[in-house]
Amino acid sequence: MALFRTLSKCGAFLRRTPRLLWRRAAMSNVPENTLYGCPKPQNPGQRVTLAHLRQKHRNGEPITMVTAYDYSSSVHLDTAGIDICLVGDSAAMVVHGYDTTLPITLDEMLVHCRAVARGAKCPLLVGDLPFGTYESSTMQAVDTSVRVLKEGGMDAIKLEGGSPSRITAAKAIVEAGIAVMGHVGLTPQAISLLGGFRPQGRNVCSALKVVESALSLQEAGCFSVVLECVPAPVAAAATSALSIPTIGIGAGPFCSGQVLVYHDLLGMLHHPHHAKVQYSVSLSSLPSYAIDPQLQVMPKFCKQYAHVGDVINKALLDYKEDVTNGSFPSPLHSPYKISKSEVDDINTGGNFASEDGDLRARFRVKRVMKRDNEVMVSKSGLRHRKPLADDMLGG
Repeated sequence: MALFRTLSKCGAFLRRTPRLLWRRAAMSNVPENTLYGCPKPQNPGQRVTLAHLRQKHRNGEPITMVTAYDYSSSVHLDTAGIDICLVGDSAAMVVHGYDTTLPITLDEMLVHCRAVARGAKCPLLVGDLPFGTYESSTMQAVDTSVRVLKEGGMDAIKLEGGSPSRITAAKAIVEAGIAVMGHVGLTPQAISLLGGFRPQGRNVCSALKVVESALSLQEAGCFSVVLECVPAPVAAAATSALSIPTIGIGAGPFCSGQVLVYHDLLGMLHHPHHAKVQYSVSLSSLPSYAIDPQLQVMPKFCKQYAHVGDVINKALLDYKEDVTNGSFPSPLHSPYKISKSEVDDINTGGNFASEDGDLRARFRVKRVMKRDNEVMVSKSGLRHRKPLADDMLGG
């Protein structure tokens, strides 16, 4: 009888379930199509979620990811419709000028994360856990990950390596409710063990380690795994073995998606990391802005879709030339007007008195004189003569 009563109660509850769900949906401020039904196709202006990535992976659609570090670059990614924006610890090298990724701190990474979050409204935002912020314990790993989401505005975190301690950390972070992206192959935070920025998976033992580490990260709950600098057949084996997307960088065309650094794919600059990757390139093929060829070597896996560095350097040289020869700023770029009467008042030593005293003394302007359609300004002992064009004066 007790069993019968229990089953009856369960039946009554199940009969009420549709009404309960309808009532909950009616009280919710979340659109109904997110409570019921499968993920919808990605639309312009719609935030990319893990559900979108899983759908693209199931449909065999390649996933695009770009590493960016600031507001302006993240806006470009947003406009282009890139799926994932990675705020990588490679900012240590690309932005801060270090030789490795190791020196960057969590506080510095959070600054980059917040800037990117303000610019990228649609891509899934993933923040790297910097070296030294998650290795000590699972508690440290979870605490750091929480900060990356709460203070950095990220949607997920990425950690490097497939050792047992990394797997444990990844599992703890996932259990804390935070999405995790793994990273195997060349892991720049482990260069002291790898002997430098060296490709991995180039023998049977190393290849098996790459695949096994990726599988372990999947079992720990990672939603995706980055495969860096491994042979294409190894990346293909890992992609085939996994049920989650793989994102390749220098790992061939068989991954579920690809990632490149914003500055690299635009040809903006080259940093010491490229010289340390074990590739060679003809110096004659380097761009004109390669001042030090030893630091300008691009890895073979990086395709440059533009040579923005050339454009930037030419613009800077043109600016320097214009300032040197006095053609900038011209009247066109001197938009702020002053009436001729005010200029005359200045020239005749008009009333400059104010509550703060004599403004001429305050700004260290000794005299302004009009001579043959010129203004001579003596400031802190420096004298500079520039033409006073009529369109620099107001009515």
